[in-house]
Amino acid sequence: MKPMRWRALAVLFVSVLAFPAMANMVPQRRVLENGLVLLTSQQRALPMVSIELLIDAGSRFEPAQQAGLANLTAKLLTYGTRRRSAIEISETLDFIGASLTTGSGKDVASVSMTLLKKDLAAGLELLAEILTQSTFPQAEIERQKQAVIASIRAREEDPGAVAETKFTAALFPGSPYGRPVEGTEASVKRLERKNLQDFFAQHYRPNRTIISVVGDVAEDEIAQALNKAMKGWNKGALSGKPLVPAAIGAPQTVRVNKDLTQSNIVLGHEGVMRSNADYYAIQVMNYILGGGGFSSRAMDSIRNERGLAYSVYCYFRAEKSHGSFQFVMQTKNETALEAMRIAKEEIRRIREEPVSEQELSDAKNYLIGSFPLRLDTNRKVASFLSQVEYYQLGLDYPERYADLIGKVTREDVQRVAKQYLHPEKLITVVVGNLKQAREK
Repeated sequence: MKPMRWRALAVLFVSVLAFPAMANMVPQRRVLENGLVLLTSQQRALPMVSIELLIDAGSRFEPAQQAGLANLTAKLLTYGTRRRSAIEISETLDFIGASLTTGSGKDVASVSMTLLKKDLAAGLELLAEILTQSTFPQAEIERQKQAVIASIRAREEDPGAVAETKFTAALFPGSPYGRPVEGTEASVKRLERKNLQDFFAQHYRPNRTIISVVGDVAEDEIAQALNKAMKGWNKGALSGKPLVPAAIGAPQTVRVNKDLTQSNIVLGHEGVMRSNADYYAIQVMNYILGGGGFSSRAMDSIRNERGLAYSVYCYFRAEKSHGSFQFVMQTKNETALEAMRIAKEEIRRIREEPVSEQELSDAKNYLIGSFPLRLDTNRKVASFLSQVEYYQLGLDYPERYADLIGKVTREDVQRVAKQYLHPEKLITVVVGNLKQAREK
């Protein structure tokens, strides 16, 4: 039996074990008085509770000259409130054995907490504090700015990160979606305490927030606890429709010369929104093209047959208002041009030739079979449910997913390949030793 068959059977076996748990996962939904959208999935197996918040406070709301503002604001939520210092917040978390992390993306900020059921009241009290009373102490701002700048400098030395940054900037020019969430060293240095306070006051509001709670707690119980803990969290202005990138970059080649033995390559173009009706057919098509690891066409032709690259994969990143397609490779400088040629050939081939029934079956089996593995912990379920609400997929989405993938046909795969893959519109980014590549 082929390795892929064994892999598909293994995934399906795991899914059989996991699907019963999924059947009890469908959440209850309600909107609290302050506009907070609450999703609750009661799971009594362990005396634990996982909480995930998505807040409409991503970097798309920051001015270009203040790039990195949303990221820095999210980082500093746990570094001081009106009642507690950063050390006291850390000590409280240690005392109750809870984890609390914060972060920001281009669309939303996130807050994640996991704790024991017996400490739920204390955890919600702390959570309410950071969402309503964060003070952004100046000393902590300076420390975090230095940490962010160090991270930016490290990314500038990472050729894969450089290629990704250059590609995104070329694809979405002049748009928040084309800028790094962390900002630049210069923009981060310019950020002041008042910028963070104003951003926090405007965007961190309950009617801009989704909270999903999964674990040993009932809906009425958590709703009452949240109403009590967050009674001082008042509504703010709504954010309106998601921003659409102002422009899409034209086909071009971006070259970054670095003294490396390997070239990092990104080929890509505009993709689709998450709400696109063809999203599931695109996922099947992408799996066959390059998203399926060692079972994909790209890996087979570029690595296995020709040995041109160690890492080869592609993906569609579908956001609420836009998307992108990226074909990513790392290869020796001397073989960069050949690897890119083969990649473009594979893109054309999946547009022009129907995939085989075996390829289709393997892709669908894996995508369906691996789905429950995304939901094997309460924390994963909490994160998943908040995303389901954010993208408005419907609370029965876990039940419908298998059918959405299962009904994709060979004709669907070829149709979406022709419609959403555009080899003539590729933006190409190459980060490597350009002299060696040209000599070859």
